[in-house]
Amino acid sequence: MKINLPFLSRRVAPWTAVAAGVAVAALVAGSAQAVAGHRPWTKPTVVLVHGAFADSSSWNGVITHLKRDGYPVVAAANPLRGLHADAEHLRSVLDSVRGPIVLAGHSYGGSVMSEAADGDTDVTALVYIASFAPEQGESTSALAAKFPGGQLGPALDSVPVSIPGAGTGTDLYIRQEQFRRVFAADVPRNVTDLMAVTQRPITSAALDDTATRTAWKSIRSWFMVTTQDLAIPADSMRFMAERAGSHTVEITASHAVTVSQPRAVADLIDRAARATTR
Repeated sequence: MKINLPFLSRRVAPWTAVAAGVAVAALVAGSAQAVAGHRPWTKPTVVLVHGAFADSSSWNGVITHLKRDGYPVVAAANPLRGLHADAEHLRSVLDSVRGPIVLAGHSYGGSVMSEAADGDTDVTALVYIASFAPEQGESTSALAAKFPGGQLGPALDSVPVSIPGAGTGTDLYIRQEQFRRVFAADVPRNVTDLMAVTQRPITSAALDDTATRTAWKSIRSWFMVTTQDLAIPADSMRFMAERAGSHTVEITASHAVTVSQPRAVADLIDRAARATTR
């Protein structure tokens, strides 16, 4: 900042210059304090966890909105082999991220993040999107069947599979001709035809594994309940959300809400981020 001094006598000018210097220093200090009091918000990294019968591309629309809003994003590849192994894998992803994290999970991804994030002080918020939030001793499959309305079970095909280090197991797929009806009824057919073919199977053991940790008891949570969901009954989601004390929103959507309404999903994640990391 430049300050112009008027013509003064030689006797007065030096003292005026000193006073001006003090004024400038005070002004600069005040400006620095003002800037410090209004620092730009450093946005947390959003880590996304997909569920069964999907892969990370199911978050593509959500990622587009989050990136446009300025969020760093990581979409974790969920192995879908077993709850505890999947949670261990997710923990390694979380450990690779520096700074605060908002963790969002869809479907079975919610079970995995509930297990993985417990005790992780970098995770500031959990966002359950048409998801599961099991209590210790509960399984994903039991919660899916806790209330009537789910139609996913009869639409599944079982395929024997070898699991490295665990012998044999059973992979579950949604029958392609049933995929759109039970999983993504509000998604265009040309999209669901591709989703059905590229779906990732989950082992039956992963759905039956029981939770041992519950991150939602110590980390604030948000829950999106999808009222037209045929994979997880809305009443099951309401039960879990109320038990977790989650901030809950309800939306008219199928289970594949990350595909059909990505803006709404991104908005809920943004709301959780702003509430927990400012």
